[in-house]
Amino acid sequence: MTLLILGQTLAFEADPFAGPPRESARHSSRGGVLVEDGIVAALGEADDLRAAHPDASVVDMGDALISAGFVDCHAHYPQTGIIASWGRRLIDWLNGYTFPEELRFGDPAYARQQAELYLDLTLSNGTTTPCAFATVHPESAEAIFAAAQARGLRLAAGKVMMDRNAPEGLRDDPQTGYDQSRALIERWHGRDRLTYALTPRFAPTSSPAQLEAAGALWAEHPGCLMQTHLSEQPEEIAWVRELYPEDADYFAVYERFGLAGPGALMGHAIHLTDRERAAILATGSGVAHCPTSNTFIGSGLCDVAGLKAAGVPVGLATDVGGGSSFSMLATMRAAYEVAQLRGAPLHPAQLFWLGTAGSAQVMRIADKVGTLAVGMEADLVALDLAATPVLAQRTARADDVWEALFALIMLGDDRAVRQVWVAGREVKS
Repeated sequence: MTLLILGQTLAFEADPFAGPPRESARHSSRGGVLVEDGIVAALGEADDLRAAHPDASVVDMGDALISAGFVDCHAHYPQTGIIASWGRRLIDWLNGYTFPEELRFGDPAYARQQAELYLDLTLSNGTTTPCAFATVHPESAEAIFAAAQARGLRLAAGKVMMDRNAPEGLRDDPQTGYDQSRALIERWHGRDRLTYALTPRFAPTSSPAQLEAAGALWAEHPGCLMQTHLSEQPEEIAWVRELYPEDADYFAVYERFGLAGPGALMGHAIHLTDRERAAILATGSGVAHCPTSNTFIGSGLCDVAGLKAAGVPVGLATDVGGGSSFSMLATMRAAYEVAQLRGAPLHPAQLFWLGTAGSAQVMRIADKVGTLAVGMEADLVALDLAATPVLAQRTARADDVWEALFALIMLGDDRAVRQVWVAGREVKS
């Protein structure tokens, strides 16, 4: 079926950190997206596309802004149930909230229930591609992969590898973690729109033997991603220094075990040394910026502008449930506020790019999703710029699309998500 979606369109053509942000995207106040067999077949002005494709099924979204769907490059789907839990630092958060909840995911029925709920919530907020941690249980990875496959979603995920400094029932061992992860790779990686991500939680919960096994497995399956955490809080960094005294710094631990390089997603990366920043760039690793989590758990203010100026790939992430929202609009809003506190405010083009093309870039899928362009998969979102009274009155005053987009970022939420398409299919009820 040929589908023609009409509305305002916003298509990025360049990284807005690499040049003038206002010139990074093409906007049409009355444009269209032609979709054939789940792929964007044409972009252009609405009248031209209607004339050229008279037999297409037309969906007219009015003044809604049509964009690539959001890409969330770091989240913990098993923490859906504990989002917005009060008052803990990172290590206390894990022990007090995360680990007790994750113990429940050995039950396949509970894992399936929470996987479906997580995907319902992400899609309702316009996120069409998540990258998610599961738990140590293979059943938890099976659940999220099966749920995403049934919906036709593009998803990356992986079973957590964790063999120390965690409760009984949440630990594997180096060989079991390797074997279970390999079995999941063989079952799910590259199947339909699914990608496997090797997932050592972070250096403190993996022994050197386990990190070595994870690095070996990634070397055997280089098409997979690798996701972990880096330099989130000072206490965590000090703990890594005690556990790995022979390494120069936190990132050096991952380098030593072959867990750095293109496709490595370093969650948070707030408190970096100059050496770490240079090494992240040199290895081609990426950073997942998690601003709502970094402020909610009191971790710090990530220097996104500095990382991007240095050439480090950066994407945007909710980090649910340490992050306080499933909304990428809320996450962009927090990213703006963090940047303001660092004295380097981000332009709305930069914020929106981080949550779409930037995240796709660090996940090595920028040739598939994250940008509205011919040949890309038709994962799309239609955003209502007048979804609430306060947003409507602010949009009415906007002089251009960037002012309207900034208002949407500052004031919008799931009510602004009018429709979501996954591979050209409507999925938001």
